[in-house]
Amino acid sequence: MQIPTDAVLLRIFLGESDRWEHVPLYEAIVMAARAAHLAGATVLRGQMGFGQSSRLHTAKILRLSTDMPLVIEIVDSEEKINAFLPRLEAMMGGGLVTLEKVRVLHYSGGKSAEGVAG
Repeated sequence: MQIPTDAVLLRIFLGESDRWEHVPLYEAIVMAARAAHLAGATVLRGQMGFGQSSRLHTAKILRLSTDMPLVIEIVDSEEKINAFLPRLEAMMGGGLVTLEKVRVLHYSGGKSAEGVAG
């Protein structure tokens, strides 16, 4: 699979406790992106954050949160990301979704520096 040099980054901010049809929303989004044949998706777990409600979510020991902030990043062509947006919109209850233009410098599933396929 190839990604054009001029691509789009879809960034989705949500909470770890968000659900879609009884599964974690982040998992449902990643699986939907895979089914849409997007180039890839990465879920990042935040250590601390707040959203529109200003409620603080933190991983500090004295204040453990069961709703840590998550960010999903997906990069692909503008056309493929735009085609995925209606599916994403149907899944999102709350959160934040952003788009930005990016320049892809390297995208390969080839051998890593150690010579092992990645």
